[in-house]
Formats: sequence, C-alpha cells, structure tokens
Amino acid sequence: MNGNALAATGLACSLAAGSLAADFPRAEISNGPIHAVVYLPDAQRGYYRGTRFDWSGVIASLEYQGHNYYGPWFQRMDPKVHDFIYDGPDIVAGAASAISGPVEEFSSGGSTLGYDEAKPGGTFVKIGVGALRKPTEPGYDHYEAYEVVDPGKWSVRNGPDWIEFTQELNGPAGYAYRYRKTIRLVKDKSEMTLQHSLKNTGRRKIEADVYNHNFLVLDRQPTGPDFQISFPFQIQSAKPPNKALAEIRGNKIVYLKTLMNKDTVAAGIQGFGDSSKDYDFSIENRKQGAGMRIRADRPMLRAGLWSIRSVIAVEPYLGISVEPGGEFTWTQTYDFYTIPRK
Repeated sequence: MNGNALAATGLACSLAAGSLAADFPRAEISNGPIHAVVYLPDAQRGYYRGTRFDWSGVIASLEYQGHNYYGPWFQRMDPKVHDFIYDGPDIVAGAASAISGPVEEFSSGGSTLGYDEAKPGGTFVKIGVGALRKPTEPGYDHYEAYEVVDPGKWSVRNGPDWIEFTQELNGPAGYAYRYRKTIRLVKDKSEMTLQHSLKNTGRRKIEADVYNHNFLVLDRQPTGPDFQISFPFQIQSAKPPNKALAEIRGNKIVYLKTLMNKDTVAAGIQGFGDSSKDYDFSIENRKQGAGMRIRADRPMLRAGLWSIRSVIAVEPYLGISVEPGGEFTWTQTYDFYTIPRK
C-alpha cells in the first residue's frame, strides 16, 4: 500500500470515529483567547500526504469564544476520487483535497517547478511537498497523487503559542529552497499570523504563485444568507456567481439561499489595486455572531471565491519571484471576532 493509500485509510477511520485523529502527529497551541490543533508534516504518518497542498500548517480546529472556524468540509475520503464527489448525503474528497484550515498551494504557470522539462520517470518540484515523480501521462494535474520521491528535510519547533515548520529541499534541475512557515497566536489577542519565507538555495530562479484556500467551516453552519463576505473595494467580476444563489452588492458578496445538494457558488474577484491594503476581507455569520478578517502584507495577484454547502473558501493569490540566493517573505493576519447575533 502506498503512502497516499495509507493516509486515506487512516483519515477515513478517524472521520468515521467522529473525532480528531490522535494517531496523526499533531500539536496544540494557545494564547488564552484562541486554542488551535495543528497537524504536523510526516511522510509516513501524517494526516495529509497528498501532493497538492503544502504539508505544513494544516489546522484541524481553531476555537475562539465558543466558535470553531476549521475542520473537515467532507464526510469521507477516498483515494480513488479525483477532487471530490457527492455520494448520497456525503461529500467524499480525494487524497489531494482532503485537508482543512488555511492551507496553501504553490504552482508555476499552471504547472509546477520543473514539470514541463522533466522526462517521464524523472522528477519535478512542488514547494511545501517535495520532489515528485513525473508519470508517462502528459500534463500536470494538481489532483493527481504523484509519487513523493523526496519530501525534503522537515523540522518543527514550537512553543506554547507558536509553531514553526521548515522544509529544506535540494531538488532536481537546479531547484532548491528553504521554506519556513510559522503559525503564531498573538499574545492576549484574538489574532493569528502565518509568517512565511522562501529562500532560494538553488541555481535557478523560482517563479511561482501561491494561494491560500482558506477552508472556512464556521461552527459547521451551512453556507447561505447568514454569511456575508466583505472587501475594502467595489467588487468586479468577469465570472459572477450564479444569480439564483448569490450576488455582488458593491463591496460585498451575499448569499440569497442556503446551499443544498450540489449547489456551488463560485466567482472571480476583481476591482482590487496593486497595494496590500486591498488584501483585506471579512467573512461573518450573523446567526452565529462570529466573524473572521484576513489581511496580508503583499498585494493580491488575483482572487476567487469557491463555496459549496459545507464550506466557504475565499482564495487570494500572491506572485513569487526569487533569484538564486534571494528570499521572499509574506505574512497573513487572521483576526477572529464576535458580532451581535441576528
């Protein structure tokens, strides 16, 4: 049984048991107001061993003022599933997508570093995952379960209210890097930061995009009119949402009905400028009286919304360009808060 199949078996069992998987490596951090459970990267025993998302910083749960912001958006996991499917009342995720929290994926021009030049059987690089084997089939597919040839060297350090992940990889074709992510719960505040650095230790320039999928599963509430998404600019969209399900109203996206069955609300988000001040959005649920604000210190490259009945995901992208010997840094700030219930 390969690593992805092992991960699938363990995850399916843990979800069936209805609890966090105690057998997956994890850590707990707290600053008082916030308590979070974070899964640790592990090539043999990790909760997530897919080859789409960065293995570090997978948040199993985050609690603030009696509200939980993260958790699985699916009921089961099946490695035979490409992305996700609906099976009766269940949402079933494949190995690439069965993940939770504010997780990130790196890509390069719709592919990933070194894929297009690698020969079948050769290797390419996925930042945050490692060196992967290129199969005989042409074309990169981020839902594919690629063989992990080298996950790099992972190290983890942590304190009571922070945890730091570092991956060092000497990859193929001159690509090498040191990637570091630190989750920090700010002292005495309802605030979390994700601090990143990508150091190019190879001989080739790294050109990449990174986006955060931001899988929000707030108190397991169904996606619908109780939720509202706000930006600091007037939203434009070349691909607006299904007008029967949601609409754009100035700087807000509002849901017109509760999503059910296979309903999907997706939209491109434009209208932002080239300043980091526009990377600033909030999602609130008026029934639960809870909200979340997400900011960053870099401008958005592009952004989109994807949501189904169990999850809302606002996905901002950043552009990365790092010369050999150079370093690129970025920080996202998450503020968790309460609002009057309606």
